[in-house]
Amino acid sequence: MPAAGDATVRVSHVLGGRLDPAFHERIHALEHQDAVDLVIIPQSDLARRRLLMTTRRGVELAIALPRGERLFDGAILVLDDSHAIIVRAETERWLRLKPRSIADAIELGYQAGNLHWRVRFDGEVLLVPLEGRPEDYAARLEDLLSSGRVEMSMVQGEAGAGAGTGHHLHAHADNHHHGKGGG
Repeated sequence: MPAAGDATVRVSHVLGGRLDPAFHERIHALEHQDAVDLVIIPQSDLARRRLLMTTRRGVELAIALPRGERLFDGAILVLDDSHAIIVRAETERWLRLKPRSIADAIELGYQAGNLHWRVRFDGEVLLVPLEGRPEDYAARLEDLLSSGRVEMSMVQGEAGAGAGTGHHLHAHADNHHHGKGGG
């Protein structure tokens, strides 16, 4: 396995998934040899095709995927007889925003869109994945929150722990052009 400080490992394709039958036994055997390294990638970066990351064991990766290929939890980036490097998606934290009325929901939706926040819907609740400090998001919604027109709480996990299939709204498909955090 490449050691920390070795040359950067270039990744140009996802080889497959950790649980794919074609790879499962090889990965399992490498796990028993302690030869599987992980690269932890925030959920918000999984859609990116170009990343510079460092694995848990300090191996630098330069990921440059072609169009149509995406990173995902369990994606195999490197696999040979002596080692593997696998993507582990970081658990996302979500703001759960519940408007009190239709008018409050419209204003909340307007604010989220104006700030270019990625969102998901879970019934009457708006879920926003945190890409910065929760306080920064709360500051942007100060009027709605302080007046009690919107209730805010935090949840962890995929789609805010229990959101259905949800609708996805991306104000901009290329979020990486906008700063991280509260907008």
